Amino acid sequence: MENSKSRSTELVTAALEACLERRVAGGQTLVAGLSGGLDSVVLLHALRHATPRRQVSLAAFHVHHALSPNADRWEDHCRALCAAWNIPLTVERVEVERDSSDGLEAAARRARHAAFARTPDDWIVLAHHRDDQAETLLFNLLRGTGLRGAAAMQETNGRLLRPLLAVGRDAIEAYARAHGLRWIDDESNADTRFARNHLRHEVLAGLEARFPGGTANLAGAARRFGEAQVLLDDLAVLDLGAHAAAFPLDVAVLRSLTESRARNVLRFLLQRRHIGIPSEERLREFLRQLICAAPDRHPAVMFGRWRLQRRAGKVVVEAAADA
Repeated sequence: MENSKSRSTELVTAALEACLERRVAGGQTLVAGLSGGLDSVVLLHALRHATPRRQVSLAAFHVHHALSPNADRWEDHCRALCAAWNIPLTVERVEVERDSSDGLEAAARRARHAAFARTPDDWIVLAHHRDDQAETLLFNLLRGTGLRGAAAMQETNGRLLRPLLAVGRDAIEAYARAHGLRWIDDESNADTRFARNHLRHEVLAGLEARFPGGTANLAGAARRFGEAQVLLDDLAVLDLGAHAAAFPLDVAVLRSLTESRARNVLRFLLQRRHIGIPSEERLREFLRQLICAAPDRHPAVMFGRWRLQRRAGKVVVEAAADA
């Protein structure tokens, strides 16, 4: 048992230290997302011991979603924990769109990330781990994602930093027990009406029982998909040549490429503008129209609230409200 506890501490600490070494410079500021749950409490505890040696400042950030009758108690727990550990804490209350078309989970995530974006810190450190990575991969695949979605979560995404993606939940639980940590459980995490909870409790648990190590293999696949996506992004930059990696884009650039490489360029540019692609079929059809339509035609397609259109030999993008 003692060996198991020591091993879990080593796994969590090694993953965190390696990530900080790769990503964080001396003098930078880190704020840890703290829900009060197991994962975020372990992350904050590990950061508390790792950051003094690196001359970086550490704070915590709690988002109060007001979705649970226990939300105030969770905030109190985070305040007490940070006071005991002498870590500055910011609490922000957010309004979640309860009737969002893509569900309460996604709406809460948007509100949370909008709150993170308002912090002035160099890095927002999140506690996502290997099991979360496998869950995200499956979730995205079932929604019909492309390679970028199959890459699931990356260690860095803008200012977001996820140092524990290679650590399994079992190691995180063992770390918490080894250090006598206290956390709170969000009762909604057991509600399998939510898609991600269903995947976690009903699908991944069954897969792991039938295929031991399957969760780790799925997370490893996501990492390799991420590496492949980086290569495709590099290819898009090469295919753009001297053209800026932005809209408007000369249609001639797309005409000079094979269909798959032209679609790759469009996906790359859409991603840079944070424009989601509803379906690969629509992107393929839009590319066909761009290249084949007569010069006096102006084919267009809607992607969410954005419109892409051919105009004067260029592909332009504009908000639908401005169209």
